[in-house]
Amino acid sequence: MVEIGGRPILWHIMKIYASHGFNDFIVCLGYRGNMIRDYFLNYQIRNCDFTIALDTHKVDVHGNHSETGWKVTLVETGDTTNTGGRVRKVRSYLDGMPFMVTYGDGVADVDISRLVEFHRRHGRLGTVTGVRPSSRYGELSIRDDMVRVFQEKPQVQEGCINGGFFVFEPAVLDLIEGDHSALEDGMLSGLAERGELAVYRHEGFWQCMDTYREMQMLNQMWERQRAPWAVWQRAARCSSRGRVRPRKTAAPARTSIA
Repeated sequence: MVEIGGRPILWHIMKIYASHGFNDFIVCLGYRGNMIRDYFLNYQIRNCDFTIALDTHKVDVHGNHSETGWKVTLVETGDTTNTGGRVRKVRSYLDGMPFMVTYGDGVADVDISRLVEFHRRHGRLGTVTGVRPSSRYGELSIRDDMVRVFQEKPQVQEGCINGGFFVFEPAVLDLIEGDHSALEDGMLSGLAERGELAVYRHEGFWQCMDTYREMQMLNQMWERQRAPWAVWQRAARCSSRGRVRPRKTAAPARTSIA
């Protein structure tokens, strides 16, 4: 629920998916889950004008917000449940269909439609988005005790890291042993060992928000209207210019945010 530009990062993540036509969400609740419950229960009056009769408590909402068509299922998965266990606990809400999973602490301009198409084309049980994030530290290129090149926040060159934004087939849920299971050490490593984990390489923007400095950076980008992850704003501009938005892919059905 940490905010970027006055909106929780959770909202930003959901807007990324919704801009590609995926607006059926499952939110895995844990620590301070009641804050998230309250946010969505009161979403309409938080984002619209309204009139309330103080004697009868009748509320008349004026207008509507832009998140029409969203369906958000809030599931209590426990304060101490690990990431894999959280996904396992929402199994009954997935209806045996392919589904997407992402973390609740990072934003990116990942093309979700292409990610899903990539997953379907490769026919594996799971697909992970690989990213090359900026380093937290400036990189020095040194020769003869002198700095020859200085790069502030250079891109990782050695390879990709797990950037979240997964697509899974329902069979992967059988690889999660219990609440203690992490998504990374359990299901993902198991899929990799079986040759069932594809990687969709994302060369665009990706940024997690693990530190106060990263939170400040993302807020500054938003305030300066230089937020690459705000793909819904670009979609709106294209729509206003008469361009057609990307067509939604047939699957998967739901997005789980752990």
